[in-house]
Amino acid sequence: MSKPVVAIVGRPNVGKSTLFNRIIGRRVAIVEDYPGITRDRLYQDTDWNGKEFTLIDTGGIDFNEADSIASKVLAQVNMAIRECDLILFLVDAKEGPVPADEETAAVLRRAQKPVIVVANKTDNFNDNIQFMEFFKLGLGEPFPISASQGLNIGELLDAVVSALPDPVDKQTGDEVVRIAVVGRPNVGKSSLVNAILGEERVIVSDIPGTTRDAIDSPFYLDDNAYILIDTAGIRRRSRIGRSTERYSVNRSFKAMERCDVALMLIDAVEGVTDQDKRIAGYAHDRGKATVIVVNKWDLVVKDDKTSKRFIEHIRQNLPFLSYAPIIFVSALTGKGIHKILNLVNYVAEQATMRISTSALNELMEDAVLHNQPPAQKGKRLRIYYATQAGVSPPTFLVFTNNPDLVHFSYIRYLENRLRETYGFEGTPLRIIFRRRNK
Repeated sequence: MSKPVVAIVGRPNVGKSTLFNRIIGRRVAIVEDYPGITRDRLYQDTDWNGKEFTLIDTGGIDFNEADSIASKVLAQVNMAIRECDLILFLVDAKEGPVPADEETAAVLRRAQKPVIVVANKTDNFNDNIQFMEFFKLGLGEPFPISASQGLNIGELLDAVVSALPDPVDKQTGDEVVRIAVVGRPNVGKSSLVNAILGEERVIVSDIPGTTRDAIDSPFYLDDNAYILIDTAGIRRRSRIGRSTERYSVNRSFKAMERCDVALMLIDAVEGVTDQDKRIAGYAHDRGKATVIVVNKWDLVVKDDKTSKRFIEHIRQNLPFLSYAPIIFVSALTGKGIHKILNLVNYVAEQATMRISTSALNELMEDAVLHNQPPAQKGKRLRIYYATQAGVSPPTFLVFTNNPDLVHFSYIRYLENRLRETYGFEGTPLRIIFRRRNK
């Protein structure tokens, strides 16, 4: 089912992100007291009175700024306008109409989409003079609200859902695969997202830290549904200065918490760094299926053994990700991009694989037969039976006479046997030992 789309647009600092967070019911967009925080468009599914829709937060439109970032923000807003079914044009009731509002209104009239003019920061809802002057924008009667106080939001949402079209059936796969693109700043995360999506969904700049929010981009390919999450570059905490970047880093880690597959980006020119190890370790510790994506491969001078040496370099520096497949790509030229989603699908399937209890115990019996469990001080570990307790990551409970007798080397041995038999490529495994109750 394809949901209708609502876009929030307006000039900087009129409260778009505050309204976005208010409608979806939690803090997703970064909100601070100075303009220009939101640059990309943020997507979030929500509902009101049983009617679902997708809400888009956009960057502030500034026609007076001539820099590259401002022009790209405007391009993002135009994309949001093209793909939405309804526009919430946010204005500042305290300031009244300004030239930037009139320029934005002209853009929206040309778009020929339904528009609700939303007069935010309204203090007195009985004083029509405060917000009725926005009538001159030529987009209908303004709707007064206070996003920060939550006033009149329910009435606004009633108007929104009544103006939206009905959802459209769209054939998709059974599950949505959530993909988080993670890595250090300036390794090409946004460029990779744009290359996968085939459009400039997120702003790309050679200035590190351009992406501040974790941005959800839903899309479909070959009847499969995906959500691609672009995240802010993760820096060492000692280098996180202002609060905006601190929020961005926290959001990047949260993006990994809610993803199914993490695309761990490595810079082909710089190789694996200490910060790469920390980020990859976070994904591993959280049990996330992972694909290692070596970006900027086009910038590397190669011979017939270059890729082999780089794989060895990765395996030596990220030994805990020995299960993760490695792919070499160039987001700039598009080389290897078409292979990424095939790998994502594969490791997502591996992470949700279930082994029957009978097959699992046959494997355990054979493993014990070929390599007896360790003994300590005359007491030997006895394995009675095992069962799979969960997926993503695949988790196994092994019942024994005494879990304290388990040595990490034997856990590694059992994990290797599981991988040799069933694969589990791209996903960590959890093997938990429990004492069997008599």
